[in-house]
Amino acid sequence: MKIKELIIFTNKLEFQIDFYATILELPIVISTPEFTSFRVGKSLLTFKYKKHITPYHFAFNIPSNKEKEALEWLKERVDVLCFEDNEIQDFYSWNSKAIYFYDIDKNIVEFISRKNMNLISETKFSSKQLYSISEIGISSNNIERTVNKLNTFEAIKIYSGDMEQFCALGDEDGLFIIANNKLRKWFPTGDEIYQSDFIVKGDFNFEFKKGEIIEIM
Repeated sequence: MKIKELIIFTNKLEFQIDFYATILELPIVISTPEFTSFRVGKSLLTFKYKKHITPYHFAFNIPSNKEKEALEWLKERVDVLCFEDNEIQDFYSWNSKAIYFYDIDKNIVEFISRKNMNLISETKFSSKQLYSISEIGISSNNIERTVNKLNTFEAIKIYSGDMEQFCALGDEDGLFIIANNKLRKWFPTGDEIYQSDFIVKGDFNFEFKKGEIIEIM
């Protein structure tokens, strides 16, 4: 499943533009007073202004052999979020390794190298090595209902998890990380999981608004 564009909201648009353009060095595709879109490999990350917002969790795929280089690159720019003193998190069951950091809105942003994708690069790591938007977190107090709603648009396989606390829906190209906000917190920080509004455009398009999933054309 591919996430072609992820649209999220911020009340600090100018600061987020500076963070993603200057610190993470993502190229700007289009910028208006209301929104700005950045190129993330095969995807677009778009920030729109909204007065009241809550944080998100989303992830970018990076080359399968570049997590150590990515860590050093990030440490020159941001504070890496650790878990049990580890800067790189090893997800054995997913055959992947991840690095986490905050952006301006305290969104938890993740760089993840998925070994099964075999995205091998011999080029020095930079923002140009970001392959795509890999994940977006969805808060749900009824995971089965959320999964069933998404499957009314298109059949999507369960990648990992269960129907009670956590379910990753999709594949390594793109995952919806559906988490029960009453039973879990975000890894690795323990932050609250908010029902933050967003829009996804990809194999199908939908809006997540006030905890509900709405198909858009």
